[in-house]
Amino acid sequence: MLETYSSADALGEACAHAVAACLSEALKTRGRAGLVATGGRSPGPVYDRLAKARLDWARVVVTLSDERCVEASSPDSNARQVRERLLVGEAAKAHLLPLWPRPDPAAIRALLPFDAVLLGMGEDGHVASLIPGDPGLAHALSTKEHLVDVPEGLGKPPTARVSLTMSALTQARSVFLLIAGDAKREVIRRAQAGEDLPVGRLLAGSAAPVRIFWSPTH
Repeated sequence: MLETYSSADALGEACAHAVAACLSEALKTRGRAGLVATGGRSPGPVYDRLAKARLDWARVVVTLSDERCVEASSPDSNARQVRERLLVGEAAKAHLLPLWPRPDPAAIRALLPFDAVLLGMGEDGHVASLIPGDPGLAHALSTKEHLVDVPEGLGKPPTARVSLTMSALTQARSVFLLIAGDAKREVIRRAQAGEDLPVGRLLAGSAAPVRIFWSPTH
């Protein structure tokens, strides 16, 4: 399901509202909520708006789809963007579970299935750090484990990474995929047409329908 928005701001507003609704429902029915955040440019406007949502943030746990193996203060750290743009104001009461250093697998397992997953996508069709060209990709796409290591030399920047697996992502109660530009829309078309890309595995395997939010520019 591809939803079109005229600008990154309009996309951010709509997606933040949808994610907040998922978290609110989780808090109401289960007493806690688990959110998977992601890196890149696309989620920034979502975080800015989601941070203002009226939620009991103290009962929300935020983790990440993937992380570069860098210091928490590095500009390349996905957790840094989450801390600076999402976990502010009342939302600072949420608990952040970083992926680097690698957490206890039991801490991730306790969040499954995630209530809401935010993902970006590369022009090579990667989601999280499930990147074409990784010699361990087949394992990451098929294993029932929840975390995998990704070697350096892949992605931008080409640092080593930790990523949630396809199994962990597709169990989620809701999945939101954020993309911008015609090139990425074409990648989605190819994936839906049957090309074997990580994003295609996500679209085909997700327990919940994946909502794809698209705008022409970032």
